[in-house]
Amino acid sequence: MRRGIAASALVVALAVSMAACGSSGSSSDGKADGPVTLTYWDTSNATNEAPNYEALVKKFQAANPNITVDFVNVPFDQAQNKLQTAMGAKGAPDVFRSEVGWTAAFAKAGFLEPLDGTPATTESGSFQPSLVQQAKYEGKTYGVPLVTDTLGLLYNKELFAKAGITTAPTTWDELKTAAAAVKEKAGVDGFWLKAADGYYAMPFLFGEGTDTVDAAGKKITVSSPEAVKGIETYKTMFTSPGTAKADVTTDAYAHMMDAFNSGKVAAIIQGPWEITNIYKGTAFADKTNLGIAPVPAGSAGKAGAPTGGHNISVYAGADKAHKAAAEKFAAFMTSAESQAFIAQKNSTLPTRADAFTPEVKADPGIAGFQAVLSSARPRPELPEYSSLFASLGTNLGKVVQGTSTQDGLGTVATDYAKLLPGFAK
Repeated sequence: MRRGIAASALVVALAVSMAACGSSGSSSDGKADGPVTLTYWDTSNATNEAPNYEALVKKFQAANPNITVDFVNVPFDQAQNKLQTAMGAKGAPDVFRSEVGWTAAFAKAGFLEPLDGTPATTESGSFQPSLVQQAKYEGKTYGVPLVTDTLGLLYNKELFAKAGITTAPTTWDELKTAAAAVKEKAGVDGFWLKAADGYYAMPFLFGEGTDTVDAAGKKITVSSPEAVKGIETYKTMFTSPGTAKADVTTDAYAHMMDAFNSGKVAAIIQGPWEITNIYKGTAFADKTNLGIAPVPAGSAGKAGAPTGGHNISVYAGADKAHKAAAEKFAAFMTSAESQAFIAQKNSTLPTRADAFTPEVKADPGIAGFQAVLSSARPRPELPEYSSLFASLGTNLGKVVQGTSTQDGLGTVATDYAKLLPGFAK
């Protein structure tokens, strides 16, 4: 996931002019034979990830000479709204990389083709079961897991050693103690948390045994006493000795990563999608200097972060020929061989056990996050779930700047009530 959560495409449909056009090619009559041109929207990072996905697409075309793939890289933070607009009108891609939080929402809207019984899902038994479940909506499969991720505590082993810290902190209180020690003995900030971003705040809710909503019970829990306690802890991560002050500027993410990669901060909460960039930093020329541990636990003794990642999904509006080609493409992109290739190039996590080859696990970043995955929490089957991060992030930005936690989360709960009719507050 997660260079930032896109605003809800289900709430606001942006008027976007799209040059790409789905269901194109010489088989537009719907016949499933003959040459086909697929439009594929890739939402990976254009600099360090997309070139490797494009290389994989070329391998697919070489193995399938009757299928041409028009590879279109769409910035992740724009993709949800662009897909929503395109699939609701014209210009939708035949197949695309869908963030796991979007899949159920697009399926509910009728935009996705069910993939059960198609070539895309013939190897579904090889995938991590929870990831397959996340790609379902009302019992049907609408995506094939491509990559997975979660958040972990990433730290600079050398800076921790200078502060006399030999093991990763396991609670938020331990992390604050460690941050103060780093500041005193190594002369740099010990911890930097991305502010005003609901996704990065989720471990604080999970740490108190709660979530933004109880999907099964149809209840909004973001302003519950447990949630308030979690966000109170969240606020202290910007004000405790040795922690970086809340950065709510538009470039906050880049500031955090620059500081970590250059050794100006010792620890952050981050996901595996940044590993390749971290390795380019001066502080991690030696890859083994990167430590990876589960996110710290809250006062309830619970720890965990959201399960993120991306699926390959097929557009329901494509004709028969394009759907057949897209299903074949989805199977290829999510095969063990393809996932191992992407993992080695991008340091992202495969979604199937047989893709964790010895070569893949030789990457310390992948090996570290593979161990963290066991504590990740799958997202509930709630189409609106990804939409919940927008209000949470906006109001957390206000909370770290002085709004009371109770008032801030109360506003979030009110926003959720509009998004989730039938849910009790």
